[in-house]
Amino acid sequence: MKTFLPIAAVGALFALTGTALADTAVSAVTDLNVRAGPGPQYPIIGLLAAGQRATLNGCLENSKWCTIAEAQGQGWVYSDYVTAEFGGSQVILTQRPANSGVAIVAAPDEGGGGAGMVTGGATGAIAGAIIGGPVGAAVGGAVGATAGGVTGTVIDPPEQVRTYVAAHQDAPVYLQGEVVTGATLPETVRLREVPDYEYRYVNVNGQLVFVEPQSRRIVYVMR
Repeated sequence: MKTFLPIAAVGALFALTGTALADTAVSAVTDLNVRAGPGPQYPIIGLLAAGQRATLNGCLENSKWCTIAEAQGQGWVYSDYVTAEFGGSQVILTQRPANSGVAIVAAPDEGGGGAGMVTGGATGAIAGAIIGGPVGAAVGGAVGATAGGVTGTVIDPPEQVRTYVAAHQDAPVYLQGEVVTGATLPETVRLREVPDYEYRYVNVNGQLVFVEPQSRRIVYVMR
């Protein structure tokens, strides 16, 4: 079953500048948000599951945000958490060779209320950066080997905890990068407590996450 479920309003978010490699396939190394635009402030419109494949359309110049497409639509993903084949080897898209041939794409045009405008688009200031994530899991052919694409502590919060968190969430904190299990939050991000529960939570980039308080590592992403 497909888990990338973009909204119809995405439409033509971008225009290619240059020639893309034909049918360049990418694969997620972890459950990865698909967003309506190139940045953490843009709405989440779908999910590219660990190991799921899509077609790469191109990437913004000097940026880690890239466009993908599949049968149900198109969107933007963070290139640290997808791989593609270059020179016969699977490579993290961020680390692709300079002569990869990946197209440079233009950012969505949000001016004038035209077709490029995204409803509920980018708002909020970037307050830091998410640290690391499951990039190392992609080395040596381990891409998508586990659910979420990472090893270590992964939790499944009880229903009553999820209900509490959903009802007691703050405004999002926006950080450079993408919310994935295994990534670490900077010390500047305030974590909230759940009564009688060992893990903390916070809204990062519009996504509620549970965090191990000592390491500040994301151990669960609420979807």
